[in-house]
Amino acid sequence: MPKNESSFLSKKQFSTEEACHDHLFNLKWSDGYCCGKCGHVACFETKTRKHKLYECKKCRCQSTVTVGTVMEKTRTDLTKWFLALYLIAHNKRGVSATRLSEELKVTYKTAWLMLHKIRQAMRKRGRGTDKTKVLVGLSLNQKGHPLFLKMEVIPDIKGKTLKKFAEKSIQPGSTISSDACRSYRALSGGGFKHEYQVYNSKESQDHLNWLHTVISNAKAFVGVTFHGIDSKHIQSYLDEFCYRFNRRKFKGEWFSRLATLCASTITITYSELVG
Repeated sequence: MPKNESSFLSKKQFSTEEACHDHLFNLKWSDGYCCGKCGHVACFETKTRKHKLYECKKCRCQSTVTVGTVMEKTRTDLTKWFLALYLIAHNKRGVSATRLSEELKVTYKTAWLMLHKIRQAMRKRGRGTDKTKVLVGLSLNQKGHPLFLKMEVIPDIKGKTLKKFAEKSIQPGSTISSDACRSYRALSGGGFKHEYQVYNSKESQDHLNWLHTVISNAKAFVGVTFHGIDSKHIQSYLDEFCYRFNRRKFKGEWFSRLATLCASTITITYSELVG
């Protein structure tokens, strides 16, 4: 990403804690303050050392703009959070924790945790290697061009596992194309039409062509940008790849969409990630 884009964001649009606070307030309470406990719309405001504290006039429940977001209980300035969101949203290849720590001038541990918190928000809206099995679903339009992507780490490739994924991720009545692996035959039930073909890279190069292209790109995304990742976290990296792929056509809205998701996603702690 060009340096001037990062510089513009950090120095102008979200250069102060107050500007970031106000933007997060609007993302969290677009129609004005609303108590998360009782739904009352009137509150007392108290200025704390770091952020404003909002106390519901009815039930006295206290909240800040970061409560219920990925930034809850953070000790990192909101200006750094917003810069992180911008960098992540606008870099197609993703941002490593090493690079983010350098850009934000925070420790590697802090940058790593911020990335995983943001990927937690990205999670909202294939057969893999011998070590990690990944099921990949790619929808196509009537012209055969890719639309939306879903990747999920699975414990095995048994028919019931594949059927569970399909029922959760694919619209009933859809036609599912696959290779000839016997486990996929289970997809014929459950309201799906299943078509399969023995894959041969020489004789049927076009079969599942887009799927193989996406898988190749996903491997490059994970392998090139993020080196030596723990298999425990592979799902979060796949979620990030799918998030970027599914929103590839919304150029100009990448930052706003990611910020909105982060403002409505409950955070995840370091102990939950490493435990």
